[in-house]
Amino acid sequence: MHRFQIALYILPAPSDIIAAMLENRQVLWSHSIVTLSEACIGLALAALSAFMIAILMDMSSICKRSLYPHLIVTQTVPVMILGPLFAIWFGFGMTPKIIMVIFMCFFPIVISFYDALAKADKQQLMLLKSFQAKRWQLYRYVKIPAAANAFFSGLKVAATYCIGGAIVGEWLSASAGLGYYMIRAKNGYMLDKVFACVTVIILWSLLLHLCIVWLERIMLPYQKRKGKIK
Repeated sequence: MHRFQIALYILPAPSDIIAAMLENRQVLWSHSIVTLSEACIGLALAALSAFMIAILMDMSSICKRSLYPHLIVTQTVPVMILGPLFAIWFGFGMTPKIIMVIFMCFFPIVISFYDALAKADKQQLMLLKSFQAKRWQLYRYVKIPAAANAFFSGLKVAATYCIGGAIVGEWLSASAGLGYYMIRAKNGYMLDKVFACVTVIILWSLLLHLCIVWLERIMLPYQKRKGKIK
């Protein structure tokens, strides 16, 4: 890059980005802790609420008709509009950022899990019903195991969103976090630090995705065995 004499404030060279990461590693780490806390808490709450609401919609057609259209509508609202509203309603702490993460991560998990629950094997369900199985047993032994893979698929998608959701929240109102640091670096035309922050965000997103893959392999070992048999 230096061969073409491109100014640092226009496009930094990869060596400048790496140098900025090493030089500011302690600052990036301290801001990363804030962003990761917001992202992980929001992702966990999104997964838990999506799990329960998907089962609720599968159990009751009334709940499905009441909730499903609203879930679709939530995805049409620009997140940049919601950020300032969350800040007004919930203050400038971690809460609005966590809510932003939940808002972005909830939809892919609940939709994929609900669709998989609805497609559970009918013959297996009829077999359990013939043995007078209760409703919770149908979910325990057939529906949830059959839909678990889809749940983790949605969770892996959400894991790539959660850091971005926290960053958007920090852009709008924050005093710490990678999004806050990025805005400060951008306003100072320090693009090497901006790209260093972007690189750190990408690395954390990939790491969270790998953590979900690892968690899936631990909780669903039969899926791995099934793949080997095939």
